[in-house]
Amino acid sequence: MGQLTEFFMKSAGGPPPSMGFSMPMMKGWVPRRIQPWLYVLTAFCFQFSGGIYLGALDGIRGTTNFMIEDVLFLLYATLAGMAVYFPMLFRMKFRFTNQQLLCGSAIVLGVCNVLTLYGQSMPLLAVVCFIAGMAKIQGTFECMSNIQLWITPRRDFAVFFPVLHIILLTAIEGSGWLAAWFGHHFTWQMMHVFTIGTMSFVLLTQVIFCRPFCPMPQRLSLKGIDFQGALLICGLMLVLSYIVVYGDYLMWLDTFRIRLLVGIAIVLFGMVLYRLHFYRYPYVELSLFTRRNVVPILIVTFFAELAFGAEHTLEEILYSEVIRLEELTKEEQYMWVLPGMYVGILLDLYWLKVRKWKIWKLFGIAFISIAFYGMLMYFTLDMPVNIEQYRLAIFLRGFAYAILAPALMWALDESVPSLEQFFMGLFVFNILHMYLAGAAGYGIYTTIFSHLLNENMMSYGQQLTLTHLDMAHFDFGGYVGHDFLHSMMMVTIKQVYGYVIWFAIALAALFLLCDIPPARTNIRKVPRWPVYAIEYLARRR
Repeated sequence: MGQLTEFFMKSAGGPPPSMGFSMPMMKGWVPRRIQPWLYVLTAFCFQFSGGIYLGALDGIRGTTNFMIEDVLFLLYATLAGMAVYFPMLFRMKFRFTNQQLLCGSAIVLGVCNVLTLYGQSMPLLAVVCFIAGMAKIQGTFECMSNIQLWITPRRDFAVFFPVLHIILLTAIEGSGWLAAWFGHHFTWQMMHVFTIGTMSFVLLTQVIFCRPFCPMPQRLSLKGIDFQGALLICGLMLVLSYIVVYGDYLMWLDTFRIRLLVGIAIVLFGMVLYRLHFYRYPYVELSLFTRRNVVPILIVTFFAELAFGAEHTLEEILYSEVIRLEELTKEEQYMWVLPGMYVGILLDLYWLKVRKWKIWKLFGIAFISIAFYGMLMYFTLDMPVNIEQYRLAIFLRGFAYAILAPALMWALDESVPSLEQFFMGLFVFNILHMYLAGAAGYGIYTTIFSHLLNENMMSYGQQLTLTHLDMAHFDFGGYVGHDFLHSMMMVTIKQVYGYVIWFAIALAALFLLCDIPPARTNIRKVPRWPVYAIEYLARRR
């Protein structure tokens, strides 16, 4: 496998940089200058695709029986498919040609969008969205791996990961806005029609401009891959996403369905651990977690996504339930996150590539930005406030997200030298980054919000009794109108943002302390018990 890794590092780049960048999968008559840009455009096509689009939420709920929890569950099914497919990317690139991978991904995404247009069964749509996520990440990886040497001829991941996130983050925000735009001017189904059109464009460009090419002369076999373990992990991820998304709606463990799914999740988790421990070639090697800094990186990722869960939950409640913005207006408001993301990516490039400073302080800056985002939302929230006043806060959360995402991937690459293990690390990283921590954050924040909202309404309602009415503290007209509910929701959102502020400040202080040499030296003396436990399991194996 080491020879294969070395071959990969030398392949897919064409001639040396002095001769200019060329792509061996392109036909000879295609000008070199436009070759990589065709793949950049193709990567955008794949990133704008998906199984379901949150920007079309109002249209979907208006024409189907789906609740917001249904749409979120399908969205997380797409993200789960993307995360679970990462260990396969390395093998697939050396097993099939570029045309087979890109055309196959485009066809699968086109079929999935057709099924999403007409499907009404949640189990069917969950499987469709899961498969769509796998095809989406396969197409994106194939495009970006072929232009990697164009972006950075020396394969410097301090450059590649920030540039990659320009495409990823632009597409994440842009696809939401585009889905809302189609839903506003036409119907929500038009976004799926648009995606089918972009996949047709990908097929057309592959036929016209490209030829079959595989960087491995002797194709790599797919034998030895733990497909059973992968299926168990897929089932576990879907069960967990169902629990955290529907947990607050179904009153968590008060319902038999959630208790049953928790039991199933425990059984599946035990089976996954058994295969990872005893199977000869597991889907993810346990030795990955013994690599230096891998476990701390995963912990930071989990905490960061928990902090960003406030954006997914609280802002959605504010704009949809309190202010009641139309979907397109809401997505236009979210687009202010893009300038913050671009500034954050520029800071990453300067920090990691130009200055090559330690990453602890960079994490601290990101969490300080999250704290300031929470403060701005806390002090700005009010009914008569114009939505333009929230733009600086949205800018700051985009800035923080763009700092953390590329920096954490770069840190993971520095910690895992083996290319195949790096893709396994990306699998675990993206389970937390794209899927599990975000879904858990949604469940946690909705539960906290519901609990505090009930408390606030009960506390205010105590001013009214059968024998006494304190008119100095009780607004009867507001109580009987729906302004009362909106006011209580606004107060509750502020309370939850207060928790987010303290959480982000604590993490920022921790990372800034880690950058102080005496504190860092003392912290390193504390045993990393999770790593020792995993090392013990690896030795037993």
